[in-house]
Amino acid sequence: MAQRLAVAFTGPSNSGKTTLILKVARKLIHEYGKEVAIIKNDPKDKARFDVPGKDSYKFSDTGAEVVVTSPTRTTLFSQRHKELDEIIEMFGHFDILLVEGLKTLPLPRISIFRDAIDEAYFPYMDALAVDESVDPKQYALPAGVALLDLNDPDNVIDWIMKHAKEI
Repeated sequence: MAQRLAVAFTGPSNSGKTTLILKVARKLIHEYGKEVAIIKNDPKDKARFDVPGKDSYKFSDTGAEVVVTSPTRTTLFSQRHKELDEIIEMFGHFDILLVEGLKTLPLPRISIFRDAIDEAYFPYMDALAVDESVDPKQYALPAGVALLDLNDPDNVIDWIMKHAKEI
């Protein structure tokens, strides 16, 4: 099996995690020719994926595990927590896994901040991605933490290719 890499992104709400992951994923797919898988954690269980009244919603509302398949996609509506290994198995083949959230997973982690850095993230970060709204020199960053430009997805991809975990 070819090498598969995984990296995680963490940070507070509205810090730019999703925007950065989208930029990185698009570049990895369209410019680097990589197959990308993405896992997003929903710690507050507030994401909604279906529309009341539609068949897939009705099926999911029963409490069953539901898979909806079409010529262009397959969607799983699961009623139970899945461990990371189970989720990775569902993806099948991919080159790079990008995980949003799940700050306790044993993956190399890029922490993302705008305006201010929350030092509570220090134990979980391997890299720090910020924009011009943050002055990293105002913080006692942990040793070995790489400083990345939040607005430069190529900079982030370079770090990922060198530091992501083989899975």
